[in-house]
Amino acid sequence: MTPPLIGITGSLHLNVQEVDVAYIDAVAAAGGTPVLVPLTAMAQAGAPLLRRLDGLVITGGPGIVAGLVGQLPADLAPVPARRWQADIAAFDALAQRRRPLLGICYGMQLINARRGGTLFADVQASCGVGPHSPARNGGLPVQHDAELVAGSLLSTCVGAARLSVNSSHVQAVERLGQGLRRAAVAPDGVCEALESDDGLMLGVQFHPERLPDTPWAALFNWLVDRARAGRGRGGQRQ
Repeated sequence: MTPPLIGITGSLHLNVQEVDVAYIDAVAAAGGTPVLVPLTAMAQAGAPLLRRLDGLVITGGPGIVAGLVGQLPADLAPVPARRWQADIAAFDALAQRRRPLLGICYGMQLINARRGGTLFADVQASCGVGPHSPARNGGLPVQHDAELVAGSLLSTCVGAARLSVNSSHVQAVERLGQGLRRAAVAPDGVCEALESDDGLMLGVQFHPERLPDTPWAALFNWLVDRARAGRGRGGQRQ
């Protein structure tokens, strides 16, 4: 059987689409074939590719403006409309086909917003917590533990109840969207991970692609394994 095709979304900077190779390497290491999802201006142009993907990684990005609690802070740029529309098209296409999705940082927030949940525009301002981003920590890395919910899909994937995570975000989940549940929490109460009730979506607030030699690499194994299992009889795509 050929490796499953795993789509990877990209960022948009000055009309240049970019993807951190760490995402590509993480998918490849898990046994998937990485496929970059183009930021097409017309949804119909990207639809044939989305129908062939077996799974999807929604990567990190700028500020989401849907479902905000509070105002987007001055140091967080809003997501460009072109990227937002392309990401939503990819999310909807894979969700409709019941293919697995892994949302990372911005990607986790997108999952929550698309499911009708809300987001803190600035978790520090809204919750009075410390910085969760190096940009607000004098440029120094931010790292902390995450407590995983017992019995969650996430805890099963990584085989642990508590693990260290990196942190690079300003926004955070406020109210969970429909069909989603909390899977991990930081010591200050910030939601660090969510998952869907049907086991097809995982979202993490940190960046596991930057932690390749840790248990968090198992998230990409989960994605590739679920993508392979979802292909249907004879490995055919629907």
